[in-house]
Amino acid sequence: MLKRKGFKSKEKIRVTFILPEGSPPASVVGDFNDWNPEANPLILRSNHTYSSAVELDKGQRYAFRYQLANGGWLNEEDADAKEPNKYGSSNSIIIT
Repeated sequence: MLKRKGFKSKEKIRVTFILPEGSPPASVVGDFNDWNPEANPLILRSNHTYSSAVELDKGQRYAFRYQLANGGWLNEEDADAKEPNKYGSSNSIIIT
């Protein structure tokens, strides 16, 4: 799931990436963090979901995925779009 919150005084939008209860350990990786799995790990919250928030520039398009600790990948069902990647699978797309 994706949650978005705009800021009146900024040209940024806060995007929270959320995986449901019972999900394996993961990070959100994408164009906004150079696909670095250490940059935005999803953290267990009191409501038993896992999430990480990132501030992104408004009016931009970002490719991203969830990288699982076991090396697997997940796409976001709530993404604005999906596109093929060079690895034979697809990336999720968010448009801010």
